[in-house]
Amino acid sequence: MEPPQESDPQASGGTQECGLRGRVLVVTGGCGFLGSHLVRLLLEREPELRELRVLDLNPDPALLPPGHGGRVRLVRGDVGDAGAVGRALWGAHVVFHAASLVDVWGGSSAQDIARVNVQGTKNVIRGCRAGGVPVLIYTSSMEVVGPNTRGDPFLRGDEDTPYPARHSEPYPLSKAQAERLVLEANGATVRTQECPGGGRLVTVSLRPTGIYGERHLLLRRLLLGGRALGGWLPRTLPPHAEHGRVYAGNVAWMHVLAARAALLRPQAVGGESFFCYDSSPLAAYEDFNQLLLGPAGLRLIGRSPPPRPLLELLARLGVALGRVLPGPAPLLTPYTLAVGSTPFSVRTRKAERSFGYRPLFPWERARERTLRWLRGLG
Repeated sequence: MEPPQESDPQASGGTQECGLRGRVLVVTGGCGFLGSHLVRLLLEREPELRELRVLDLNPDPALLPPGHGGRVRLVRGDVGDAGAVGRALWGAHVVFHAASLVDVWGGSSAQDIARVNVQGTKNVIRGCRAGGVPVLIYTSSMEVVGPNTRGDPFLRGDEDTPYPARHSEPYPLSKAQAERLVLEANGATVRTQECPGGGRLVTVSLRPTGIYGERHLLLRRLLLGGRALGGWLPRTLPPHAEHGRVYAGNVAWMHVLAARAALLRPQAVGGESFFCYDSSPLAAYEDFNQLLLGPAGLRLIGRSPPPRPLLELLARLGVALGRVLPGPAPLLTPYTLAVGSTPFSVRTRKAERSFGYRPLFPWERARERTLRWLRGLG
């Protein structure tokens, strides 16, 4: 993964004084999909940081770029383990909490999802307060807002747009609960050596739309599944349901800018949530996938999906079979059918105003990087 190219002069987020020079940073879930993008971007954009700790269940040195100069410390640990979290966070300046169990297909139990996403977040907040960490940047999700299963559209909305959020599945419910914990912790007392009476914790929550990019497991599964079907993918979602998708590198960049702002201008961002999107085309979910999978050799079958009653029947059948048969969970479930059929897109003007967010990677560059990875899959 080569160094990123900025899309415009303002993309640098300010001068080096606004960076994270001399700081100790922690990325939870740093070997996961988004976490690995964030780790690489931090090492590329913040060459003078003191130490970067990567907390993950399965630390992988192969994910680190060459020449990181010994600034990275891989830490094996589970965010559900309060002791491991506390040790990893102790004395850090910024924690990026990206660890999450992402499952909207029913492959994980509600208890497992809550343990990682809710209890894990509680452990991170406690670790920040006990370990003297002044800044916590949380990777939330658009799904704390929607799409809801009722099908209410949310077209190019922002953080103040009213929307009837309805959390019927464990994953979006867990992310909403975790985000609430993070935002409520803003201003909490933090024990520090410099200030025995305690400093104050600054928390920020970022809500990416559907993320894509290198090492995205769902894109990989779609590509390999399509190849097994002779290069075809059946259309199962309506082509008119506009969705916003965001490149992982731009999500990582928003994390960096939010951390800089939280250190320098905490009153501007503390306790706030921000949608995260970039310049990627607004399109129906499967049509956007085709922009990436098409050049990799797959074709989408059909201009319109099968009748809705048939899809709903297949979705329920897939869930039932998934409970008794081995293998990965089915991609088509009643929840994914409802979400993929509901228009949902966002704007990022709040992040632009609050800390100067602009996408670091333009759409053409994000697509090129993702395509290169897809074409390299066996």
